[in-house]
Amino acid sequence: MTEATAPLDRAAVRALRDEKLDWRFRSIPERAFGMTTGEFLATGPSLTEFLGPVLTLDEPALDHNLRTMAEWCAQRGVLLAPHGKTTMAPRLFERQLDHGAWGITAATAGQLRVYRAFGLRRVLLANQLVDPQALRWLSGELDADPGFDCACWVDSLRGVRLMDEALTGRRPLDVLVELGAPGGRTGARGVEESVEIARAVAASPKLRLVGVAGYEAAIARSTDPSALETVDAYLGDVRELALRLDHDDLFETEHVLVSCGGSSYFDQVTDALTTDWPTRREVFPVLRSGAYLTHDDGLYRGMSPLGREHRLTGAESPFQSAMRIWAQITSHPEPTLALATMGRRDVSFDAGLPEPQVVCADEGTAPLTGCRVTALADQHAFLDVPADSGLRVGDRIGFGLSHPCTVFDRWSLIPLVRDDEVVDLIRTFF
Repeated sequence: MTEATAPLDRAAVRALRDEKLDWRFRSIPERAFGMTTGEFLATGPSLTEFLGPVLTLDEPALDHNLRTMAEWCAQRGVLLAPHGKTTMAPRLFERQLDHGAWGITAATAGQLRVYRAFGLRRVLLANQLVDPQALRWLSGELDADPGFDCACWVDSLRGVRLMDEALTGRRPLDVLVELGAPGGRTGARGVEESVEIARAVAASPKLRLVGVAGYEAAIARSTDPSALETVDAYLGDVRELALRLDHDDLFETEHVLVSCGGSSYFDQVTDALTTDWPTRREVFPVLRSGAYLTHDDGLYRGMSPLGREHRLTGAESPFQSAMRIWAQITSHPEPTLALATMGRRDVSFDAGLPEPQVVCADEGTAPLTGCRVTALADQHAFLDVPADSGLRVGDRIGFGLSHPCTVFDRWSLIPLVRDDEVVDLIRTFF
């Protein structure tokens, strides 16, 4: 593979090692100021040098999750375009692509612009793009790079018209009709409405109909039997729509993309999308799961098919949580109350509070039990602790986190660690 055909610009990713470190990166040791990232890593830094609080990614767990998802998808015949909004980290995109990812998913035009800055060449934009400035910019990108493949969703006749009016390039924009569900999020409501939208796309010289998309996690929030049945029924509607559009000969490519799959029900999505397709065109099933990369100690530990009990063979290796934040006990004003140096500006809290897991004190690191976070302020975590916990002001606590999608955006440079050894610094762009 040449640089011209590579799925991203590896030189641009490598150049991140040349960025100078300074006060902009809040946890970086002062001794690193003025060094490039590469120079600092060459000194063999330890996590104990970093200012707290500090978010870390665990290298062995990250590698395990990358390999596990790649093997899972390969065994089941599904493609993976992981949602990059989770991390917005080009170095992690590179690792996902190196482990067989077919492409990367974006949610906004701003994210897509970051992707293009690092030369990403196959992107799903999992929204209906109607901003005229963004569409004109995208037209220019498509014309300038014949190897750049980008497809976005469409879920309304007005959306088709707005795209038609704003697109200015020679290449048509690929689109997938998005099927939603009552009470869900985006997407056309019903197969018949979706077919009408597809006919409008097929009639447009500026758009090209390439598939069908959906998002099953917008209509279910648990793993109880009724929720799983709701997901299965919705996926049946996605299949029905794809078959209908194929029967009506509305697709404009030799193969068809059918894409669903967040991080909670991708086993059911795979079952639905890899069942035999009686179509005249080959169907490419594409998952968009993104949170598998780091997994978590909350939402996805309970929801992911490779975190919970699920309906597969039981032989799969579960994902491992790769996120942890370290914060100190800054105050212990009451026997059962301690406060740690992290808060809403540092961690996620929309899908569960941080989970105290380990304590690092003068005697070493040990598991921490019987403690829980009860609330977060801007810069403080309130911990309910046993009166005999032995915790002291100055002890470092390692917390597990829930929902990586609302953690990464708080950190522009994240140490990747192996135990206390810092082996890389992951740059994010939000």
